Amino acid sequence: MLFALCSSTEAQQPTKIPRIGYLAAASLSANAARTEAFRQGLRELGYVEGKNIFVEWRYGEGKRDRMPAFAAELVRLKVDVIVTGGPGDQPSLPRKQLLRFQ
Repeated sequence: MLFALCSSTEAQQPTKIPRIGYLAAASLSANAARTEAFRQGLRELGYVEGKNIFVEWRYGEGKRDRMPAFAAELVRLKVDVIVTGGPGDQPSLPRKQLLRFQ
């Protein structure tokens, strides 16, 4: 009996919860519909924010010069992926700048 209890304890490995970095140059209020659509898409895929996925939200409040610092912060936080975009699919930060943080 003791052996069976030890085996089941060893089999339970802590699960790494994925972390997404969300980077937007606009303000939260200007990006509300896009943010909610992103959250809805996560829910449809079975992700519940704060339970089985974490999202690090960064909004530039219309100040694009803040984006490099936010991107660097997300890299330091070791998020698994950075999602970025803007009106008309214009990226919040050029790809060349994002690659510099790797």
